Amino acid sequence: MRVKLGLVLLSMLMLTAGVHAQETAAESVEKLRSQLLEAQTKEEDLRVRLAQLNEAIKPENIERSLAGVGSTRPEELREARRRQLSIQRDGVLAQLKTLETSRQRLETAIANAEARAYQQSARPDTSQSLVASPESKYGWLMLGGGGGFAALALAAGVVLYRRKIRLR
Repeated sequence: MRVKLGLVLLSMLMLTAGVHAQETAAESVEKLRSQLLEAQTKEEDLRVRLAQLNEAIKPENIERSLAGVGSTRPEELREARRRQLSIQRDGVLAQLKTLETSRQRLETAIANAEARAYQQSARPDTSQSLVASPESKYGWLMLGGGGGFAALALAAGVVLYRRKIRLR
């Protein structure tokens, strides 16, 4: 009896958890679009930084940035500054490449999610329409009927269990 009751409760829990945990395609489209917007913003910031680094790496700008620094070996200072800027530029280029790949993946995922959303909107969902719509006259009956059925199944299980004990 406990096993049967446990199975009934477990199946009811799984059913309700499945309904609540399922994310609609429209919600996933919105999440993906916000992620795409964030990726585009980061990509734009990195492009601005790349332009700044490309400008700073020019020999005349390196010369200008080190104009106030006195040294006996200015060539080494200029070379060290150029290396530092080129390392930063390479890092920004690598980040841009990664962001571009993720942006392409997001665009593909958005297209797939939009197709799923369209398919979901085209398919009528009769199981949710009776329960979820407040205009429905029979929504309360569906909820009450499910509870009544569960109570009836529980009572039948108790009766069968008692009969089994008496027969022993």
